[in-house]
Amino acid sequence: MWSQRRVVDYGLAKRAAVRSLRSGRASRGDVCDAQPYLLRAARHFGEPTERPCPVCERENVTHVTYVYGECLGRHAGQAKVTSELIAMAHDYDEFRVYVVEVCQGCSWNHLTVSYVLGNGPPDLVGQA
Repeated sequence: MWSQRRVVDYGLAKRAAVRSLRSGRASRGDVCDAQPYLLRAARHFGEPTERPCPVCERENVTHVTYVYGECLGRHAGQAKVTSELIAMAHDYDEFRVYVVEVCQGCSWNHLTVSYVLGNGPPDLVGQA
């Protein structure tokens, strides 16, 4: 996306959670704990992927995208589809996007990535 910046990938944390489950240090209930609201958001606003759930391996995970930021007003905290983010990036100065992967079968959920969008000034990296 044209204004995407300050990207944080949570892949290492996801691998650690799955490794903990497989080694017996965590139970399935510890990692498959999606709240009903998140499962509903996955059903109505989620975007399907081709990646199988790392826990049950029966269903593909769904991505649910949430937006947060002071400038968003009533839209803050809402689930959005990717196509809506493009328009929002043009309309708002700066807001944070969180993408959660959800398995609607076993309730696995994990934050996969977060980033900032918006038409505000670009980050000034390395300038004092």
